[in-house]
Amino acid sequence: MQRIGVFVCHCGTNIAGTVDVRAVAEALGKEPGVVFSTDYQYMCSEAGQNIIKDAIKEHSLTSAVICSCSPRMHEATFRKAASAAGLNPYMVEVANIREQCSWIHKDKATATEKAVVLGRAAVAKVQLNAPLKAGETPVTKRALVIGGGIAGIQTALDIADAGFEVDIVEKQPTIGGKMTQIDKTFPTLDCAACILTPKMVDCAQNEKIRIYSYSEVSAVKGFVGNFSVTIRKKARYVDELKCTGCGICTEKCPQRKVPNEFNLGMNNRSAVYIPFAQAIPKVAVIDPDYCMMLKSGKCGVCSKVCGTGAINYKQEDEFIENRYGAIVVATGYNPISLENYDEFAYSQSKDVITSLEFERLTNAAGPTSGTLLRPSDGKHPHTIVFVQCVGSRESPPCTKGGKEYCSKICCMYTAKHAMLTREKYPDTDVYVFYIDVRTPGKNFDEFYRRAAEQFGVHYIKGMVGKVAPMPDGTLSVQGSDLIEGKQLHISADLVVLAAAIEPDKSARPLATMLTASMDTNDFFTEAHPKLRPVESPTAGVFLSGACQGPKDIPETVAQAGAAAAKVIGLLAKDKLTGNPCIAHPDELMCNGCSSCEKVCPYGAITYVDKEFRGPNRTTLIRRVASVNEAVCQGCGACTVACPSGAMDLKGFSNSQIMAEVDAICR
Repeated sequence: MQRIGVFVCHCGTNIAGTVDVRAVAEALGKEPGVVFSTDYQYMCSEAGQNIIKDAIKEHSLTSAVICSCSPRMHEATFRKAASAAGLNPYMVEVANIREQCSWIHKDKATATEKAVVLGRAAVAKVQLNAPLKAGETPVTKRALVIGGGIAGIQTALDIADAGFEVDIVEKQPTIGGKMTQIDKTFPTLDCAACILTPKMVDCAQNEKIRIYSYSEVSAVKGFVGNFSVTIRKKARYVDELKCTGCGICTEKCPQRKVPNEFNLGMNNRSAVYIPFAQAIPKVAVIDPDYCMMLKSGKCGVCSKVCGTGAINYKQEDEFIENRYGAIVVATGYNPISLENYDEFAYSQSKDVITSLEFERLTNAAGPTSGTLLRPSDGKHPHTIVFVQCVGSRESPPCTKGGKEYCSKICCMYTAKHAMLTREKYPDTDVYVFYIDVRTPGKNFDEFYRRAAEQFGVHYIKGMVGKVAPMPDGTLSVQGSDLIEGKQLHISADLVVLAAAIEPDKSARPLATMLTASMDTNDFFTEAHPKLRPVESPTAGVFLSGACQGPKDIPETVAQAGAAAAKVIGLLAKDKLTGNPCIAHPDELMCNGCSSCEKVCPYGAITYVDKEFRGPNRTTLIRRVASVNEAVCQGCGACTVACPSGAMDLKGFSNSQIMAEVDAICR
């Protein structure tokens, strides 16, 4: 018979405000096997933990039930306290009477009754608990960063500076991400390329960093400390070791009418190209959708003019498998598609553009060499209207593909665009239609006020209802001024839409491979929004940059450093303590159906042939499941899938779960 101790936490008024904790402690003290029951204001505090330790020693407790907040918060705390008092840490059960009880009830009697039931279920389960011992697994001293934008670059540099090897996988032909397309950065207005390019070069020259550009992650197996990742390195049709980046092939290529994705299709490039001047690696890539040699076998000009013989039309995709101890997701973001926002005439007029397209028009390396010209006729615009929150902060259901959340960066980059336009072209009138101006960062509000007050940008609180192309080439902008209480009609030469941002499309399939959690907007979910903001709920997977939520460059760099610190802390360990709550099969019940093997996300289950004694001492060979305890992470998927009930989970066995159900139904 177990000797169980029950400890009920007040959690200040979080629990005690709705639950009569003393009544709960008294009721649970009468349960079979319970020899000690008490309550305390903050059980997770040092004094509360000492109560647990002292009770374990004084009452010779063999197990403990803590009625407190979610085990995600403090289960590790209470297990350490029990272990310090000589009790096996897996003889501790946590009954969640805060999130699952006090926070969702208003009636004290109802909440108290439910708290007793939850505690009673935990007592019933702990009766069947058995001491477990965690195993150890070695740590692979290498990290993988998925995404080569500023988030991935900063994360990789910080990990490499700590002495660990790190690989960057970037799906584009070059690292750099969205920041390479930006002209200036707020609020300092320094050149984006000037501060990004040195970091890109550092990545290329750092002996600890290996860059897999034009590559994608195609499969992930394993677990924290021991991930096995398959990387698909797409065919460039150019040998990276031979190419010098001279650019002769790009100049001589006869197919020169390919939309340039780096400039968002506002000019053309050749079929063989280097994305931009500072590309890392500076290696050409052939676009198979437009290359005449790859499509029809007729041309070969680039091969003839290449002095190093780097062109290889027969090159194929390469699959590389590497092992990593930790994985950092830095997949970034993209502006949403505006094809459903016809009221702004985005698909009707070349002079209605997105903010990122405006960046390219003002960038010295852009399609107009930094001169702000209208895309339709190449003339200088004298009236520009900026429209905020296009696709952001929409009320659900967002039928046009917009987003419910604030994209966070739009107010500031619009202020930047307006300020730079007025500074360079004083003859241009600039209007900004906004719902609210959100400038929460350091020096951000001062930056916005400077645009409005010093540079004379017209900020109008209201929304644009319609943009209509006019016969004379201008754009008729109809909007409302909520402060003045009137409708406005502005004849504009250029309209710039601040489109909402969303996670990159690669995030969802990647999350499936990593068994990582995502929210309804496809942002990666952190393990805890306040206490573990850069960790995924999946052990060994960390988050960096806009893949976790909208953020600007300074915040992205800060989070990248935080993610790197977590990775360094993991890779610094030689061994990791495993989870002893793992699956184990009853070989006598197993029928060898393979159902558990098919659902295991970690590949921990295989099948072996075993000898069994049959009737009349005959020897039978049966196919049964075998679990690799070092690989199993205790997710429980196999126990649900097993049709014969042969698979069970240590610490969460079928008998323990049923004991909880019986206790609840009493």
